[in-house]
Amino acid sequence: MEWSDLTEGAKAVLEQTRNIRNDKIQIVEFEIGYEQDEESAGEGVPVSIQEEDYQSLKTYTQENEYGEQYHMARNKNIVKIILLDKGKIPDNLSEYPVFREYKTPIEHEQAYVSDENAEEE
Repeated sequence: MEWSDLTEGAKAVLEQTRNIRNDKIQIVEFEIGYEQDEESAGEGVPVSIQEEDYQSLKTYTQENEYGEQYHMARNKNIVKIILLDKGKIPDNLSEYPVFREYKTPIEHEQAYVSDENAEEE
């Protein structure tokens, strides 16, 4: 499978497996069903990652033409992917940064405010 065969959402994820600033490998965590709003996309095209993007990624990670090897794990709709160094999962995996931009933010503050109001009643 070649880069041109990937869906746009799959390309967006794979582009983040290396930190653009320093070319270091990083873990990418994303949510299937994620849709970036136009405001946070800035001047770029909003990213959307759907089930077909996941399937495209899955195929690419197993059959890419470039000899790159990846490890990908899925738990419900959350997926983590990392580009492997020399075909192995690094021993110090916890030291790798995690890129989480492609996930729906959890509203902790809003839940806290709701809990506060419940106590006052």
